[in-house]
Amino acid sequence: MTKTRTLKKAMLEISGNISNAVQEIDDNQVNQLVELLINGLKSGRRIFVVGAGRSGLMVRAFAMRLMHLGFEVFVIGETITPAVTPKDILIAISGSGTTKLVVESSRIAKKEVNATLVVITSYPDSPLAQLADLVLTIRGRTKIDGQNDYIQRQIKGEHSPLTPLGTLFESTVLAFLDGLITELMERLGVKEKDLKERHTTIE
Repeated sequence: MTKTRTLKKAMLEISGNISNAVQEIDDNQVNQLVELLINGLKSGRRIFVVGAGRSGLMVRAFAMRLMHLGFEVFVIGETITPAVTPKDILIAISGSGTTKLVVESSRIAKKEVNATLVVITSYPDSPLAQLADLVLTIRGRTKIDGQNDYIQRQIKGEHSPLTPLGTLFESTVLAFLDGLITELMERLGVKEKDLKERHTTIE
């Protein structure tokens, strides 16, 4: 039987990056986001989320959990998503902070609609982050880093990394968002049984 050494090394690299990212998370940034979401829930503000590619999958998972918590939440790009209004909150996720779809959606929401914009990225000085009311920095190797690394590896004759493109950012941001849901549950006094009541029953 072939040993799965590469798989295990990749998993350790991913989990190691998540552990390192935990130490760099800014408590002040997180508290601002938590308070914004809780106050928004109490005042009936809607939450919109946007991301592209694999980051888009992360925002969909996050939106599902927010719905379980009782938020009115929508994913930008879905056919049933309504128009964003000044009262709404948009959470945009892009490791590089340069993803065109995410930057343009955020620009419209912030500059043209005047919604509150929260950005989660690895680059706090990126075009996306410069639009934001609140930026949360999540460290992780993004697709931009991957492109730069690829050129360096080609020159040095090195092999591809265990975590290609934006894997580290995407894995880390998913762990962060799941942790954020747990934080919200605690502060809102919500239990797992409460989430189950809003979970799909048509399966």
